[in-house]
Amino acid sequence: MREIVLDTETTGLDPRKGDRLIEIGCIELVNRIPTGREFHRFINPERAVPAEAEAVHGLSTAFLLDKPLFAEVSEEFLDFIAGDTLVIHNAVFDVGFLNAELERLKGPAISMSRVVDTLQLARRKHPAGPNSLDALCKRYGIDNSKRLKHGALVDSLLLAEVYVELLGERQASLVLAGDRAAAARGAERGTVAARGPRPTPLPVRLTEELIAAHRAFIETLGPKALWKRYFAPDKAT
Repeated sequence: MREIVLDTETTGLDPRKGDRLIEIGCIELVNRIPTGREFHRFINPERAVPAEAEAVHGLSTAFLLDKPLFAEVSEEFLDFIAGDTLVIHNAVFDVGFLNAELERLKGPAISMSRVVDTLQLARRKHPAGPNSLDALCKRYGIDNSKRLKHGALVDSLLLAEVYVELLGERQASLVLAGDRAAAARGAERGTVAARGPRPTPLPVRLTEELIAAHRAFIETLGPKALWKRYFAPDKAT
């Protein structure tokens, strides 16, 4: 099962008022485990970045001037997300901006039916809150010390960990990841082999004394004891 954890940064809060995308970060998960495949682009918004927005994410107008337009990265972005489930925190915000950019290109809109909103998951699981990404990282003991400012790729990496915690699947994921890593190490050393029967059976550990003691115990259980169906008095096995 392939899923894409996605986050964006923008020039403001409302694409209907002219705010634009300036960063997209995506992380690929397969069976809830990061594969290492990522999509990350800074985008020239074709407008100035307000000071209050720059204070949040640290991306300035000057920094974004030489970055590609959304039109130049849209095909690569759509190929990366393909038709798979998107995992987004406060998805209405990010999908609204993505669809505004796609509408400018007369491209296909992203349907909310393919989106898992982790903010909604968190509100159901922790109704008392708080349920910001930072608060969830703190709740689950996830190290977010590198998140000095908002950043699409860093936030996607953190959200991938939060998502697994919200689903209660971290332990299973760790076991699967450990098995996969062990198999990979074995393959590098050429030691991976199919499991089969033991070449030499393990030695029997029952002694005559243990067998005799067990037989004596069975005799104390009476004539209708269930054990007597499997352990005849005249046999020592």
